[in-house]
Amino acid sequence: MPWGTLRPAPDDEWGTGSPDDTGPLPIIGALPAPPPRPRPSRAPVIGPDPADVAPGRADVDRPPGRAGRNLAAAVAVGLGLGAVILGSLLVWRPAFLVVLGAAVLVGTVELTRALDAGDFRPPLPPLLIGGPAMIALAWTRGPTGLVVAFLLTVLAVLLWRLADGPSAYLRDAAAGVLVALYVPLLAGFAALMLVPDDGTARVLTFIATVVASDVGGYAVGVLFGRHPLARRISPKKSWEGLVGSILTCCWVATSLFVLALDAPWWGGVLFGAAVAVSATVGDLGESLIKRDLGIKDMGKLLPGHGGIMDRLDSLLPTAAVAYLLLSVLAPV
Repeated sequence: MPWGTLRPAPDDEWGTGSPDDTGPLPIIGALPAPPPRPRPSRAPVIGPDPADVAPGRADVDRPPGRAGRNLAAAVAVGLGLGAVILGSLLVWRPAFLVVLGAAVLVGTVELTRALDAGDFRPPLPPLLIGGPAMIALAWTRGPTGLVVAFLLTVLAVLLWRLADGPSAYLRDAAAGVLVALYVPLLAGFAALMLVPDDGTARVLTFIATVVASDVGGYAVGVLFGRHPLARRISPKKSWEGLVGSILTCCWVATSLFVLALDAPWWGGVLFGAAVAVSATVGDLGESLIKRDLGIKDMGKLLPGHGGIMDRLDSLLPTAAVAYLLLSVLAPV
């Protein structure tokens, strides 16, 4: 038998031939290619988020009084953050801009990394440059400066992302625009509130009312919460907690309107109710983002809270609401 002849033996179905056959084994066929490895899916966050401490929380699967977090650490960190903000406002007003700018930078990094977990790649360098620029121009040039800085940041994001090619360009560019809008643009409204002569009182009214929403809603939600407000987004948030947020916000805002802003008391009631709703919606919005990305916290910088973004979730959207309402209810 010539070398290289492919001849299976009749009685051998596998074609190996007889023991005396020295010919090579026949080529039966190419092995099938292995199936492609499935891309790991992002598992959603199931169940309540124990580190998410926004107003109105009441875990329906847990007896009242269980906070679901390190309460001592959360209180200590909250008091420390409050001392830094209060000190910057009372000692030298522009110092608050430094604190605000630092929070914007850290929040931008946290949100960018969180989006990266969901396979979004927003370009970070133009966001880190544009964020402080929005704060600075809001302070020096007012609303026009804030809007111009935001538009330039968006343009920089779109151009920067071009260097990585067309693959997923729209997705990554849209994620970058979202970060620019969500963090520095909304934070810029806090800088706008600081501009008038009574800017310190305006910023303190805004922050104190949001804190009142968080504290009042949390306390009432833990003690009395029975009816979930948005079970699929934030299982611990309750309607009872929302009522507690509104009542606490109205009390704090009315006091500050009369004592600090020399504005009518009814303006404080309207302001407090609007801030409670806005803060709750802001917290639900970030909870929705975290659940979509499959993460529990935006970061781990603040013990008992999570990241900076986990503390800014209520403040950022409320800053725009507070600026607009103060312009109408307590004009300069």
